This record gives sequence, C-alpha cells and structure tokens, in this order.
Amino acid sequence: MASFLNKYQDEKLRWMDTRTRALTEILSSIKVVKLYGWEDAFREKIEALRIKELLAHKRFVTIRAVLAIVFSSVTLLMALATFSIYATIGGPGGTPGKMTAEVIFVGITLFGVLNRPLGRVTMMISQTIAVTVACRRIQNFLLLEEIDTTIVHRSERQAPSSGNSSSPPVMAVTIQKGIFAWEKPIRANTPAETTDESQPLLSRAASPIVSNPPTLSNIDLRISDGSLTAIVGRIGQGKSSLLSALMGDMYKLHGVVKIFGDIAYVPQQAWIVNATLKDNILFGQPFDQEKYDRIVFASGLAPDFAMLPAGDQTEIGERGINLSGGQKQRVSLARAAYQDADIYLLDDPLSAVDAHVDQHLWNYLIGPKGLLKAKTRLLVTHGVHHLEYVDQIVVFKEGTISETGQYQELLKAGGAFYQLIKEYSANVNSSPLDEEEGSIITEGDLSSGNSSSSASTISDKGDEDKKDGRKDKGNSGGELVAAEKLQNGKILYQCIQLPSSVHLRQAAHIGTNLWLRYWITETGNAENGDGRSVAFYLLGYAFFVFLFMTLDVSANYSVEVICGIRASRMLFQKLLNRILQMPMSFFDTTPLGRIINRLSSDIDAIDMQLPNEMNDLLRLLAMIAGTFFVIAYSTPAFLLMVPPMGFVYFLIQDHYIRCSASLKRLYSVSKSPLYQHFSESLAGISTIRVVRGLEAQFIQQNENRADTIVNRLNIYTLANRWLATRIEFLGNVTVLLASVLAVLNAASLDPTLSALALTYAINIVGHLTYLVRTVNEVQNLLVSVERVEEYASKPVEAPRVTGVSLPENWPQQGRVVFRNYSARYRQGLDLVVQNVSFAVEPAEKVGIVGRTGAGKSSLTLALFRIIEAADSYWALASDPAMEGKKVDFDVFQLGNAGGSIEIDGVDISTLGLRDLRQHLAIIPQDPTLFAGTVRENLDPFNEVSDADLWEALERAHLKRHISSLPGRLSYEVAQNGENFSVGQRSLICLARALLRKTK
Repeated sequence: MASFLNKYQDEKLRWMDTRTRALTEILSSIKVVKLYGWEDAFREKIEALRIKELLAHKRFVTIRAVLAIVFSSVTLLMALATFSIYATIGGPGGTPGKMTAEVIFVGITLFGVLNRPLGRVTMMISQTIAVTVACRRIQNFLLLEEIDTTIVHRSERQAPSSGNSSSPPVMAVTIQKGIFAWEKPIRANTPAETTDESQPLLSRAASPIVSNPPTLSNIDLRISDGSLTAIVGRIGQGKSSLLSALMGDMYKLHGVVKIFGDIAYVPQQAWIVNATLKDNILFGQPFDQEKYDRIVFASGLAPDFAMLPAGDQTEIGERGINLSGGQKQRVSLARAAYQDADIYLLDDPLSAVDAHVDQHLWNYLIGPKGLLKAKTRLLVTHGVHHLEYVDQIVVFKEGTISETGQYQELLKAGGAFYQLIKEYSANVNSSPLDEEEGSIITEGDLSSGNSSSSASTISDKGDEDKKDGRKDKGNSGGELVAAEKLQNGKILYQCIQLPSSVHLRQAAHIGTNLWLRYWITETGNAENGDGRSVAFYLLGYAFFVFLFMTLDVSANYSVEVICGIRASRMLFQKLLNRILQMPMSFFDTTPLGRIINRLSSDIDAIDMQLPNEMNDLLRLLAMIAGTFFVIAYSTPAFLLMVPPMGFVYFLIQDHYIRCSASLKRLYSVSKSPLYQHFSESLAGISTIRVVRGLEAQFIQQNENRADTIVNRLNIYTLANRWLATRIEFLGNVTVLLASVLAVLNAASLDPTLSALALTYAINIVGHLTYLVRTVNEVQNLLVSVERVEEYASKPVEAPRVTGVSLPENWPQQGRVVFRNYSARYRQGLDLVVQNVSFAVEPAEKVGIVGRTGAGKSSLTLALFRIIEAADSYWALASDPAMEGKKVDFDVFQLGNAGGSIEIDGVDISTLGLRDLRQHLAIIPQDPTLFAGTVRENLDPFNEVSDADLWEALERAHLKRHISSLPGRLSYEVAQNGENFSVGQRSLICLARALLRKTK
C-alpha cells in the first residue's frame, strides 16, 4: 500500500505542478486573455487538468483511508484474538482461562497504550511518503544539467590601443566558427537524450553532430572595443539568438566565444521588478546622485518622474504593469547604463518608444555622442534611420551572417542589406511615423494606468501585506465553518449525517468494552446458572468489533473521499471562475504570487489536510464525549469536577487558538513574497546571470524571504509546545480525580465499572491534547477556506453574456462612435479620457497620437470595456473600492453616466463582454503565446478550418516557417512561446487577428 501511496502522491503532485504552471502563464497574461475573450477556453483547460489531479488525489486518499481503518482497528482485532485464545486455552494445562476484571481491563489498558501510536501510523506513512516524493523531486531538480560557464570565455577588458594606426584594434567580442542551438544536441554515437522541460538549455557539446539543424551557423564575428554595431535582419533570422549565445544561454556546438569585459543586457521585452523606480535603476549598485541624474536624463525618464507625485520613489507594481511599454524599456535602459558595464547587448530597445523618444535615446544614451559612447554596444534593431551612424552593420539571414560592413559599402554591394533598406523605405513612405504603442493597430502600453496616474494605481506593498493578513482576530469561528459547508453543495446532507455516523462508531467502540464487562459479570455469576458458552461471548465481542470497523469505513470514506474531494473541487471551480471574472484593476493591484498562492498552496491544504483533520476532529469529539460518559456513569460525583475543568480547558484552548490562528495566517501570508520573487527572478534570469554579482544578490533576497517563512513557522511550533504542557497537566488532573473518586467510593461502586472508568480516564490526556491541536489545525486550515472565500466577495466585471441579441454578422460596417465619453481606471482617480467625441467611419484607418499618458491606450481599453465609462453602473460595481458595498442598479442608466461608445449603432455597454471582445481584434505590443499547439494559440475554441488557419499564417508571412516545424499546426509551443522569437510571436498574434475577420 505504501508503494501505491507513493505512486499516487507523485502523480497528484505532477498534475498539480502542471496546473499551477498553466495558471501562472494565464494569469501573467490575463490582459491578453480578456482582450481576446478567451476566459472560457482557458477555464476549461485548467479544469481538465484539475480533474486529472483530483483523480490521482482520490486514489491516494482512498488508500490512505483504508490504511487509517486498518491501524485504528488493529488494537481491537488484537484484543479479540488475545481474549479468544485466553478464554479457550489460557488457563492451567490448556484449560479455558477465567475472564476477570484484572485480566480484561489490564489488557484493555495496554492495548489502549498502543492505540495512539498505531492510530498515527497512517499519518506518519502519508507524511513520510510526501517527504520522500518531495525529496526525490528536489533531487531530480538539483541533478539537472547546470550552466556550462566554459561556453563563453570571459576576461577583463583589454587596455585601449596606443593610438598608432598600425596597431590592431582592441577586441571586445570575438566569435570564431561558432555554431549554436537552443535544443540539446544529440552527440554522435550516443543514444538520444530526453530533456526535462525545466532543464536549462546550456551545455557544452563534445561533437557538432546533431539531429536538428542549429539555430546559428558559421558565425565569425569581431567587435572592436568602444564600437557601436547594429545587428539587422528580417524576423526570425537569429538576431536575438546571437545576443543569447554571447550570454551563454544557448548550446555551443562548435567554435570559440570570447568576451572582454563586463556585460549589461537590455532584453527586447523589458524586465521590471516590483520595487520603486529608483530601485529598478540602481539594482543593488551604490547610489551616486550625479551619475544617477545623468542617466535619468539620458534615458528620457526625467519628465515621467516629474509627473509622478512620488517621483522615482513610486512603486511601479508587479512586472511594471502600471508603466507603458516605452517607459518600461527606458527603465531597463537606465538600469543597464547604471551598471557601468563594458559591453552592452541591446535587443531592439528602440522599438517600444515613439519617434521623439527614440531620437532622445539615440542622441543622449546609445548613439555616437551619447552617454555610452565609450562603451561597446551591440544593437539589434529593425529601424534603419540610425544605421548611417553606426560603426559596423551585421546582417543576419537564416541563422548565418550574410554580410558585414558599414552603411554605404553594404548599400553599394546590393546584397541582403540593400533589399532590407528597400523594404523598410517602402514601409516608411506608407507610414512615416512610428507610434510608441506599435506600428499596426496594437495594444500598445495597455496598462490599466498611465504615467499621470501611476502613483495612484500602484498599491503600496506594505498596505497589501496588511490587507492580505488583515483578519488577524484569530478566531474566524462559525463564519468560516459556514462558508466551508456552503461549498459542499449537494453533499451538505451527507455532511450533516457525518457526526451521527462518527458517534455511532464511538458507541460501537464503547460497546466492545461494555460487552467485556457484561462477560465478566455473567461469568462471575456462572455458579448461579448462567449456562452460556464462551463462544457466545466471543461472538458478541466480535460483532461489536466488526460493527466498529464497518462504521469506521463509512465515516472515513464519506469525510475524506466523498465530501472532501467534492468540496475541494467546487471551491476551486468557484475560485477560478471568480478570478477570471475579476476586472483588470484587481490584477494591477494584486501581486501574481498572492493569487497563485490561493490557487496552489491554499487549494492543496483544502485537498490534502482539511478532510483528514476534520475526520480526526469528529473522531476525537466522539471519543472524549464517550470517555466522560463512561466516567460519569461509573462515578457520578465526577460530574461536579467537569465545569471547573471545562472552564480551565476552555481558557487554555481559546487563548491558544486565537494566537495560533494569527501565527498561521502570518505564516501563510509570508509565502506570497517568496513566490512573487521567484517568479520575477525566472522572468529576468538572463539579465540576472549576465551581470556579475547580481545572481548572488537575488539568491540572498530569496533566502531572506525563506528565512521569514521559517521564522514564522518556528514561532507557530513553539506555540504548540506551550499548549502541550498545559493540556497534559489538565489531563493528568482528570486521571487523578477519577482515581481518587474510585478509591473513596470503592464500597458502593461496581469494581468492573470503576476499572472501565479508569481505563478511559488514562486515555483522556492524549485525547485532550490531540483535540486542541486538531481544533487549532482545522481552524488554521479554514484560513485557507477564508482566503479562497475572500475572493468571492470581490467585484467582478460585467456579465460575459447578456440577453441583448446582436444583428447577424455584427459588426457589418465597423463604424465606431464615441459620444462624450469619459473614463477612469478606478474610483478616486482622475479621468484618463474626458468628454471625448469622434466617429470612425467604415474602412477608415485612424492613427491615435499623443505623448505618454495622453490617453491613447485608454481609448483602446474602453473599446474592449477593460475600463468602463466613468460613474456608470459597471464602473462602480467592478471597482475594488466598492468591495462589500451595494451598488443600486436601478439608479443608473447604462452608458449614459460617462458617455457611450457605439459600434454599428449598438451601445457596447449593453453587450456581454464575451460577445463584444470576440467581435473585435487586437495585436498586442507584447506578443503573448501560451503553452499548447500552434493551432490552439490561433484558435483555442477550434472554430476555424485548417485552410483558414494556413491562409492567415500566409498573410502573416509565417506559413513557410510553420510548415517546416515538426507537426506543423500541431507543433508544441513552449511556455510563454519561448521556442519562437519575439518577432515570430508578433506575427502569430497578427494571424490571430486576421482569423477573426472583424470590421
């Protein structure tokens, strides 16, 4: 059975990991999910994973319940066997033994001593297996392939040349005959190796022979110290991969890579941590005011800081969600500049900013006269207007360097670079200005806040921690129990019956001992003509033993398997549905780690621990009630001692539970910062690794958060020891009083009843101690229910579906009208769009321009109802500030409070969100792909034919690439689309939009 427990525990954890990973991916890109109206598709995906997880969990819990029954009944079976042997052949010379009180109750007492440790065997086996599985998983992770630091030979920056023209230039970066791949190479003459999905793609290959073609081939590159090199090429040709190869993030199959100096890296998708703007720039470096001011100015951040009430002390939120794409990229550039590195790897940082910011960054930071002019800069770019001013241009084509040289000589050569310039020139003539938010119809900086209101929309970390642990009253009481019961739905009737079955089980257990008393009494009176055989008494005892086992099976299975799993499933479904319906303002102000904590740790506690502890609680209450009943029945005077003892017991329990519930809540809250920090670290792992000293800094921060968790757990454990000392003392007083009363009333008491009472009294010490701990544990586990239930009261978006019937093929024309439209991100904030009125006629192409924070993206958000018209019903009803408050629907006229938006004459405020969003199309600036197939990323509802999918891919210039992939449309996309370049991800997003065929 232990092997089966091990197997199913491992299976359950694997499915839980898969579910948590999928949830993290979805919630990290929740804005994209909402814009596409894909909540239903992803909910079904998560629920399918949850069902598989619960099936494995059900098998595990069933076996655990069987083991619990075996070990809880083993002492009764031992007693049955022992008394049977003694009663038949236990006397002198093999004669039947005489059943006396001395024999029976001494035996019961000894078996009772064994009962507690044997009853805990199931829990110990379960916990041992859980620890074994956890250790094995940790061991497997620790044994994964680590980074091969010899891939890139790094040394100090070389001294500059003396200025003699005949002296060779000093090199900063050299690659000789380099061949690189993202996939783990399969070496010649060795069997194929499989790679775990979490395994780092970093290894040194002994042989260049591989089964899959490399990503980069025949790379020979020399970058002079202090030069500015532009890396250009079409999408998916290997430009970003070159930077990854220089950082050691790819497999090197062949060649030599040398880096002379420290590296700073600016990724194409800016990486921001949940801290202040200043901390994101300094990143652990000593503060130098003069240097800091120069970099802030050069990065174009000074105007942004001036607009924020808290300036650079503004908390920018998780993943920089309150900043536009251009702002995040400038913070990323400022951080790299502040590192004062020797070599800067810049992965297309100018694509996220508008024209005037682009020029500012070029003039004052990146360009030949910028702050980094003395540094070596490798700039991946799709823009051509700066290429005349770079020292060297490297042109990539299909994973190889097509040509290198300066601007004019490459134009004269008429090769790949010349063709690129021709294409770019054609695009520029048709679209002379590049918007900050993108070149087509893009989501842009679709943050749920803008620079002018960022300080207001960003939640203070300290306040959020207080909010998450605010219910520190200690005793959540009947309110939480009621919440738990309500979740049980159809099984509520079964749950009401459980106390009855548990008490019947305990009654059967008492019946075994009362039957033995009856046996002693009757055999003592045998000379008066009892006449019954030993078999009669043994069969009677066996009946009560097997009745107890039957009722034990029923109670255990009902609590742990039926009620526990169903309640957990319904709680998770309700939580998932609620989270997916939350407005974006919730995700903007709530760290992702906290949400994941609810969906993983809290749900796991409800899955694994709460049903088991609830079963123990019901069992203990029945056992203690039975114990006091037997003692009171045999020694009625004992009832006088119950009230004062109960009062003392209540005081101890009440004080402990209030303190321990608060301690457990603090312990639970302390996990979220660790999850958040770990998630942030993984998102920026390339940036962290490439900067010397930064890896150790992040490891230390992670350890500090882990220490906080352990410290709070240690305090909670010490509280348990405080309880044990007092409860054991109280239990010993109970035994003493029962014994004294039995001795004082020996003349008037039945000796068999006195013996039975003392037998039960001896066990009361363990029962009372275990009861308080179990009550406390249930109370603490109900904190998980409370934390899940807390989200049930939070405001949600407007309904996804309403009764409004749309015209067939709506929208048919695509006419959009804004009428006096105003909107804000949350109540109490300034309007981001104010009294806007304009019309977009069918087939018109409209560009929306303006500086950062002017409200461009807010109009797009308004079209998708990510934000609602100011002071309208849903603007108030979905606002987090209105949590717990009633908004009267009757006092509002939808769409009129803050104006209205009409599409083909239909007021969008009257539509369901799914109906609206699935009839619009958007191309986000940060291209988002999800784990699954290419087909699922294009059409998650499976509504489009293959022919239409291929047509959309062809129009997006991706058909050739997808056709070359194994599985084609069934090719598995890695988490976050990591096996596609950023440009390819953007094209897949374009194909998505084309598939909708909207107006």
